[in-house]
Amino acid sequence: MRAGAALAWLATLLYPLVIWLGLARFEPRWLALLLLAVALLRLAVSRERVWLLAASGAALLVLATLLSNHGLPLKLYPVLVNAALLAVFAISLRHPPTVIERLARLQTPDLPSQAIPYITRVTQAWCLFFLVNGGIALCTALWATDAVWALYNGLIAYLLIGTMFLGERLLRPRHAR
Repeated sequence: MRAGAALAWLATLLYPLVIWLGLARFEPRWLALLLLAVALLRLAVSRERVWLLAASGAALLVLATLLSNHGLPLKLYPVLVNAALLAVFAISLRHPPTVIERLARLQTPDLPSQAIPYITRVTQAWCLFFLVNGGIALCTALWATDAVWALYNGLIAYLLIGTMFLGERLLRPRHAR
């Protein structure tokens, strides 16, 4: 199952690059089959119900692409992924432990209770990140060129995610005191 999950994340990471290259060579309806495969793979390896909703959303994007033969629905997939991640993180705020707490407990099983408010704020920051990132992904899908869309969703967004993750990891010891 771990190999399947890794493959699903790799397919999601490479998706913008493949779509950008593919739209220059193939009709969008053929690329919709790739989105369908990614969604089905994610659905098969996920235990979170939110990914069932995301797979349903991806199926609607596939259907829209098949019917219209237009590339826009394919470019909306990163918006859908950000919305799903926002949902996972936000739901964990209402029903703790939060996603960040679960991840922190992998490294520190006996996490002190005084760390929970900081971890909650980090989870809230990730929610804000996914909201803003999804908004930018939507703007690039609607108004940017395919190249700008691929650059943002296939590189810049990942650099921002890495920066936020690394920044939090560097700040965590300061707040753990």
